[in-house]
Amino acid sequence: MTVAVCYRFLLDKKVLVSYNDYKNKGVSKLAQVDEMIEKMLSGDEQSLARLITMVERNAPEVPQIMSKINFNLGNSHIVGITGPPGGGKSSIVDRLAAFLRADGHSVGIIACDPSSPFSGGAVLGDRIRMQQHYLDKEVFIRSMATREGRGGLSPTTKEVLKLMDAFGKDFVLVETVGVGQTELDIMDAADTVIVVLVPEAGDAIQAMKAGILEIADIFVVNKADRQGADAVADDLRQMLRLNPKHEWWEVPVLTTEAINNVGIDEMYQGIKNHRKALEEAGQLDIRRKAQRRAEFLEVVERSVRDRILALIRQNERLADSLERVEKGEIDPYSATDELLASQALLQTWRTSLEREV
Repeated sequence: MTVAVCYRFLLDKKVLVSYNDYKNKGVSKLAQVDEMIEKMLSGDEQSLARLITMVERNAPEVPQIMSKINFNLGNSHIVGITGPPGGGKSSIVDRLAAFLRADGHSVGIIACDPSSPFSGGAVLGDRIRMQQHYLDKEVFIRSMATREGRGGLSPTTKEVLKLMDAFGKDFVLVETVGVGQTELDIMDAADTVIVVLVPEAGDAIQAMKAGILEIADIFVVNKADRQGADAVADDLRQMLRLNPKHEWWEVPVLTTEAINNVGIDEMYQGIKNHRKALEEAGQLDIRRKAQRRAEFLEVVERSVRDRILALIRQNERLADSLERVEKGEIDPYSATDELLASQALLQTWRTSLEREV
C-alpha cells in the first residue's frame, strides 16, 4: 500500500477530519456538538470520528459529550488484547475482527500506537495491517497515540470506548501498545482481557512476575508453530491450576498462529464463553460498576490536579513553595503539610474554585 493510498484510506474512513471543519456561522459550539452527537447516535461515522478527535484533543466540550451519551452505554462488549511487543497482537485483532464480522457483529477497533517522539502522534501502522476491513462499513478503526499514558493505553481511550459503544458497535477490540510489565490499565476498560504471549523469552515467568496471571481472562500463546509454544502453554496451565482466578471461570490457555488464521475460532469461542460466564455469575455488572467507580476517581483526581496547577500559577505563596521544593530547600512532604495547615490559603483556594463554578 503506497503512502498516497494510505492517506486516501484515512480520508475515506473519515478519521483525519477536525472539529474546525464542522463549524457553521451563526451556530453556537454547544449546539454544534449536540447536533454532532445526535448524528453520531444515528449512525453517522463522520460525526463519530470528529467527536473522537475532540476527545483526543481534550476539547472544553468533552464533559458535554460524555454527559449526552451516558444513557446510550453498556451494549458493546469490550475485548482488550494485551501483551509484550512483537507477540502478534495486531494480527490477532485483524483475524478476530473477521470472525466477528462473519458472525454478523459490528466491530470497533482501537489500536494504541507508541507516540512519535517528534509529533506526539500515532504511527497508524495497525490500520495499514488491517486493510482487509477497509471497505467494510461495519468496522471502524482508530489509532491512538499513547502520549503520556503509562499503562499501555492512551489517557483518552476510555472516552473513545464510550463513543464507540454509544455508536452501536457490538464488539470493540482494544489493542494496547506492547510495554511489557506495566500494561495493566486495560483491566479498568475491558470486559474480557486477552493476554498474548509468544514461545520466546520465558514469557510464562514474565507473566508471573508482572501479575498478568491476575488480569488475564484468556491466555493466548501466539506463533504456536515455533519451538517451545506447547511448553509455555503447559507452564501457564500449571500456574493457573495452582492459583485459580475465579470459581465461576477457569482461564483457558489457547494456542494460535494468527498469521495463518489458526486457532482464532477457538479464541472467539473463548470470548463468547467468558461473556456468558460473566452474565450468568452477575460479574459483568460488578466489573462495570468497578470500572465506573475507578473512572470517577480518575476524573476527580485529574480535575483537582488541574485546578491546583492553575492556582499555583496565580497564588504567590504556592509559587514560592514550588520554587523552594525545586531548589531542594524543602522536601515535598513538608511543603505540602505547610500549605494544608494554612487556613488562610485554604480559604483562598475555596474562593478561587467558587469563582470558577
